[in-house]
This record gives sequence, C-alpha cells and structure tokens, in this order.
Amino acid sequence: ATGLSRQIPGQVLPSERPGHFMMEQYHPLGQVGIIAAFNFPVAVFGWNAAISMVCGNTQIWKPAPTTNLTCIATQRIVNNVLERNGVNPAVATFVTGGADVGAGIVESKDVNLVSFTGSCEAGRKVNERVASRFGKALLELGGNNALFVHDDADIEMAIRSAVFGAAGTCGQRCTTLRRLYIHETHYDKFVARMVELYKKLKIGNPMEAGVLVGPLHNQQAVDNYKKAITRAQAEGGKILVGGKAFGDDPSMPGPYYVQPTIVEADHSHPYVMDEVFAPIVYAMKYKTLEEAIEKNNCV
Repeated sequence: ATGLSRQIPGQVLPSERPGHFMMEQYHPLGQVGIIAAFNFPVAVFGWNAAISMVCGNTQIWKPAPTTNLTCIATQRIVNNVLERNGVNPAVATFVTGGADVGAGIVESKDVNLVSFTGSCEAGRKVNERVASRFGKALLELGGNNALFVHDDADIEMAIRSAVFGAAGTCGQRCTTLRRLYIHETHYDKFVARMVELYKKLKIGNPMEAGVLVGPLHNQQAVDNYKKAITRAQAEGGKILVGGKAFGDDPSMPGPYYVQPTIVEADHSHPYVMDEVFAPIVYAMKYKTLEEAIEKNNCV
C-alpha cells in the first residue's frame, strides 16, 4: 500500500484541438465500508483499509460478531498511528453488531464502496443491494476449490499439498481444498497415503508446537460439519478417515474440535457441489485432464 501511494497512474492524452490536451486524474470514492469474516479478521481489514486510505478514502469497518475484541484491539493501534501523524482517527472507524448492522452499511448511500468477505450466498445479496443503489462492491467469497493430481505429478509433493490444503486451519479458509481429483493411475496409492497421514495429524490447541488442526469456529460450524458427513453418507459417499466431532471429549481443549475427514466420492454425488467450511475433502477419480477441468468448472 505504501508503494502504491506513489504509483496511482493518470494518463495524459493528446487532443484534436490545437493547444489542448486531456489529463486523467483519479479521485477518492469517499466512504468505504469493510465487512470482514471471522477467519482472517485483522488481515481482511488491513489489506482493505490500507489501500482505501492510500487512495484518499475514509472507511468504516464491521467485523464478524465473534471477533469484536480483535477489532477493538486493532482499531486502537490504527488510532495511535493516525494520531501520531496528525490525522483524525475518525477517517478509519468501526462498528460492531450482527447482520442488521452490516445491512445498514450495505444499504447506505453514504457508503460509496462496500468490500465484503464471506459466503457466496451472503455475497450475492450484498452485491444485489449495493447495485440497486448504484454503489460499488468488492466481493471476496468462498470457493469449492479443487486440486488435480495428474499422471505426471510429483506425488509426494501433491500429497503434502493436499493434506495441508484440506486440513490446515481446520478447513476454514476460502482457499481450503474441498475437491480432490486424482488420476486413476495414482488414485489408490494416493488416497491410502493421505489416509495414513490424516491418522497422524495432531488435533488440539493451535498455539502448541506441532498442532496442525485447531477447532472450528463455533457450534454452528460443528453442526454444519456433522450435517455434511451425514449427507455425504446418505448420498453415496464413503468415509475413509475421520467423520467424528469430539464434542465434550476431555482429550480436547474445547467443544468445537472435529476430525479432518476424507470422503471417497463420485462427481455425480450432489453434496460434492456444495462448499462446507470444515475440514472435509472429497476424493474422486478421473481419466483425462479435460475431464477434470470440466468437472472443476461445473461448480
């Protein structure tokens, strides 16, 4: 963002009128609304607010309702920086609350651009509401992400990438691996190796060394995980490893821990089309790269 502050371009264009030229100059939009998700509460604010301020805008930030303390702590740092540089902290402020507060930002004509991070379902509604008042929207939404393991792949590298991509941060990233397409020549050995590694994953307090899998965000996330497991089994999927929510198991630091899960699936199974914000990955075979690309793009 600091570098961008010296690189905001504007063109100088010739004119057909003698002695004249045309100059392109950017102006701030005005007020920017930032609605952040729970999983990267500081980062989402940071990369939005920094660019917004460099471009001369003011902004109002609404965090997820479960990350208000993080928001307050971050905002105090921002305020201190602004005050030390002679800038009124009101140029970058925040509000807390639920969906009703977010709706106020989305529907306000005083907010010229809304940057929203969250689910595709919510993002679609945000985009419609902002567009209805001719505002601007930036959307960073979920993704039912796929990985292709082709017949010429570095298998060990692909396995490690798949394990971390699917199980890291307990599956709570928009970039989490959800669908794993493996060429039929590698499928059996690849899945067997993944199952082996999954059984060795350390689940617990993510602040402790060696722990890759921490908790889900809240009880709703746990419930969504359970529903997804039940649905996958009902629609033809086979649980290869995982599939359990720990609940009140005393071996876990809290109630929101679940097992990273691999489901052997078929692309025709309906549940494969739906993203679940949890550590569940669907393993599927394919024959040709064209087939895998087509299956990826149909989501």
